[in-house]
Amino acid sequence: MPDSPSASAPAQRRSLSLLDRLSSLLLREPEDRAQLHEILHNAHERNLLDADALSMIEGVMQVSEVSAKAIMVPRAQMDMLDIRQPVDDIVRQVVEATHSRFPVYENNRDHVIGILLAKDLLRVLNDPELDLRDMLRPVVFIPESKRLNVLLRDFRDNRNHMAVVVDEYGSVAGLITIEDVIEQIVGDIEDEYDFDETSDNIVLTDQGHGETVYRVKALTEIEQFNEAFGTQFETTEFNTVGGLLSDHLGRVPRRGEVIELSPMRFEVLRADARQVHLLKVDRLPKAAAEGEGTLADYLEIASEGGGSGGLNTVGGSSGSDTSVATLSDTGGSSANGRPGASAGAHLIGASTSSSSGSRV
Repeated sequence: MPDSPSASAPAQRRSLSLLDRLSSLLLREPEDRAQLHEILHNAHERNLLDADALSMIEGVMQVSEVSAKAIMVPRAQMDMLDIRQPVDDIVRQVVEATHSRFPVYENNRDHVIGILLAKDLLRVLNDPELDLRDMLRPVVFIPESKRLNVLLRDFRDNRNHMAVVVDEYGSVAGLITIEDVIEQIVGDIEDEYDFDETSDNIVLTDQGHGETVYRVKALTEIEQFNEAFGTQFETTEFNTVGGLLSDHLGRVPRRGEVIELSPMRFEVLRADARQVHLLKVDRLPKAAAEGEGTLADYLEIASEGGGSGGLNTVGGSSGSDTSVATLSDTGGSSANGRPGASAGAHLIGASTSSSSGSRV
């Protein structure tokens, strides 16, 4: 005889009550963000969430805690256009930078007057009579402290894709795009013009005739460069290869300039007035690498009478050729083509004189 509905109801209530108690015990409501993160990670461990879903959920939670300053492109790395430049120069800069939007300034980089879309340049090329100023889009300025969740909502509501970040004094501090904000949620978004920030820092470009040439971004960290080339450049005072070269010269390297820091040779491919961007790098000839020595070694050579193969001291009298060179505390460079020894040594200049008392 089947159970009556009235007899099965108490058992069902007891069963539901037990299920509710177990659910409340195992799936308790989180009281703070730490507990919520713990629940999410437990769900990931039980394969209820995959790694991508967990990462995106955590990204959504974090955007409310991150400010624009934390992820913006710093002012020094911004690609900006000067409205006073000829159109041909602007087109060339846009092609080299491969961005779709550019802040445009007038007189100085703190006076941003608008945003130029790269596609709008096609209209200028088609009709040279058009004024570039008429095609600029309004620029949005935001403070460094603005939270990303608020910024993302503003981007969506106002249909903007780019904002210029200003500091407390009103000076341009950096640049942020809607892509930068979304990447905090979904991870890096790469297009056909992006290259990996680490794997493509150093790229082999040519190998032949006994020479191997690399293309190196100036923002490559020295530690990565040392690991790739087996060098031992110092990392205490600067972090990037560009900083190393600027410190060595005492100024920003210029385009086309060649700098030798044993055992490597650097040629500047791209640079502006503020920083170097791209370098061509190869190794110095083997003779230069094997000619390393200490400062004492070169001073001893100079004291032996030098001749045509020795290094004459400034104002010395040991030969008819007098070269002026700088020597670091680990080595130096010599006259008449003798290879230098250290990363800190490079030839400053040379003069030829028959006088034995040349002075500089």
